[in-house]
Order: sequence, then C-alpha cells, then structure tokens
Amino acid sequence: MAGGKIRKEKGKQKSGPYQGQGLGAGGVSFHKSKGQHILKNPLLVESIVQKAGIKSTDVILEIGPGTGNLTKKLLEAGKMVIAVELDSRMVLELQRRFQSTPYSNRLKVIQGDVLKTDLPYFDICVANIPYQISSPLTFKLLFHQPAFRCAVIMFQKEFAMRLVAQPGDKLYCRLSVNTQLHARVSHLLKVGKNNFRPPPKVDSSVVRIEPRKPRPQVNPVEWDGFLRICFIRKNKTLSSIFRLKNVLLMLGKNYRTLQALQSSQNSSLGNTDIGTDTPSLGDSNGDQSMGMDDGSDDEMDVEDDDGDSDVEGEVSEFKDKVLAVLREGQFEEKRASKLTQQEFLYLLSLFNKAGIHFS
Repeated sequence: MAGGKIRKEKGKQKSGPYQGQGLGAGGVSFHKSKGQHILKNPLLVESIVQKAGIKSTDVILEIGPGTGNLTKKLLEAGKMVIAVELDSRMVLELQRRFQSTPYSNRLKVIQGDVLKTDLPYFDICVANIPYQISSPLTFKLLFHQPAFRCAVIMFQKEFAMRLVAQPGDKLYCRLSVNTQLHARVSHLLKVGKNNFRPPPKVDSSVVRIEPRKPRPQVNPVEWDGFLRICFIRKNKTLSSIFRLKNVLLMLGKNYRTLQALQSSQNSSLGNTDIGTDTPSLGDSNGDQSMGMDDGSDDEMDVEDDDGDSDVEGEVSEFKDKVLAVLREGQFEEKRASKLTQQEFLYLLSLFNKAGIHFS
C-alpha cells in the first residue's frame, strides 16, 4: 500500500491551462455538486500518466476529462483516447482545445453518463472521476467485456484505502473483498486537495486496478449476498451472525425454494439427465450493484433468534444445519474482518455443498 505523495506546486503562474480558481482555460466554471474538480498540477498529471504504463498502441478510456489537462498527456502517450463526459460545456471546451491540433483525429468524445453508456473496446482506463460514482463505476469496469489491461483512477482517499485494505485492517469491508476477488488492486499516489480546481473537501488517492484473468468462477450475485451477511457485524463471530433470526429465515426460504425447484425439474424431466450442477437463484452475468455501499461496515439492527413463537421452530430446525457448516470448516469463532478471500470462498463452497445459497 506504499505510494508516493504529490503536494501542491509552490509558486503561482498568472495564466495557463492549469491555473485559476473556478474557471477553465476557456472560462468554463466548475460545479462542485457534479464532482467537477479539475487537475491543475502538471507534475501530478505527468506522474499519473507515467504510472499508468501506457503503450504507444493503447486505446485509452478517460472518464470525466473536464477541460483536457490529462487528456493531452494521454494523447501524447497512446494511440487513441476515448473520453466520456456528461457536461456539454466540457465537451465543447474539449473539442475546441484539440480541434486544430495533430491530436484531433485521435480523440473521440462521447457525451453521456458513463454509468449508462455502452463502453467501446479499450486497453487501459485513466481517469479523475466524480467521487459520487466511485463504487458503481468500479464494478462496471470490472465486469466490462473484453477485459482491459488496467485502470488507473483517482478516488476519494478513504474509498481508495477501502479498495486496497487487507484482512485485519480497520477499513477492510465488503467492498475490499468484492473488488479484490475480481482484480489486483494497488495504491499508487496520495494526492492533496490543493492539486484541484476547485479544491474538494477531502484528499484523494490514485489506485491501479488490474482485472484478474481468467475471471473468477463465482456467481457474483450469490457471492455478494454471502458477503452482505458476513459483514452485517464484521467484528462479531460468524456463529453469532448466522444465529440471527432474520438471517436464518432468509437462508431457510432460499433452501426450500431451491429444493422445490429441483423437485419440480426432476418430476417434469423424468429420467432425463439434468446434470449435477446446482441451479443458481441469481443472475450469473455480473451485478453492478455489488459493493455499491459507501464502503462502510454493513452493520445494522438485526433481530436475534428469539421472540416470535410461530417461526421459532422453523428457525431452530434450520439453525442446526447452518451451524454444522461453520463447524465443518472451523469458522464458528472467526470474524469477517480477519478472513482472507480464500477463506470466504471456501466457506461459501461449504454452504453450497450443504444446499444453502445466498441469492
């Protein structure tokens, strides 16, 4: 997690594309409410491009190019830049800046919301994004096909630290585990707020994300449902979490639904071989809502397994089955805050083997 730190440049210049308080080179005002914080430190821009490892043959995706300070350096380094920008004023400024330059035929600008845009092929993504789209954008990129080589993205510092957090770290959470299942994540740079115009309220960090190849063979919907339960109270033992009445009721309902589905399939198909794979209750094509929390713990008020006598017997019956799985893997006294990705995968496989599913 070690990385460099970029500080604000000393001294001021009276003009130039990197200077000014609230206006771009063409007099465009920036809206903080839209997450528009433009990079004004040329040393920072150079460092980001250098750490991205761009090849001269690369097609580069830039999200939120603003007035084009980073765009220019990306055009110098790669073959082509595809810039996705929501603000029509910024699109006009970008086109104006590069229209009479040698870069004009190597820049493609797409106006629209990146979360709703079908992204074209690209080799690498380099972006200073609006921080409010950090989580959905991260997972949109991770599920993008075909997989790209890497993404180098500026995030709010705390969000970035959650992405790279390891078991036992204070910031380790469902977001950490979800992201690291699909990608190798590393911290590159800490960036002070004064490197932006206008300055945001928080510091930032640059993170490198490299999608894993081959992709993990896990149903992403079930994986996320499983992690949501494990991280309800991440510092409590798993045995205490899986004794909660609401958790047991949900798992029991999934179990009975799956049993009924399998019974119905067997009856309708007769002697036809339907295979040994357990059917999934979720969509295995990738769910971009994975990890779309703010990175905080998933702690919430959840009822314990006492109270309503109408469901007490139902809960008690299924609780023994669930706790037997925890005992089999020796997970009873373990906590989500300290489990590795491999341990989560192993525990999920034990639950699935017992016919218990999370989606």
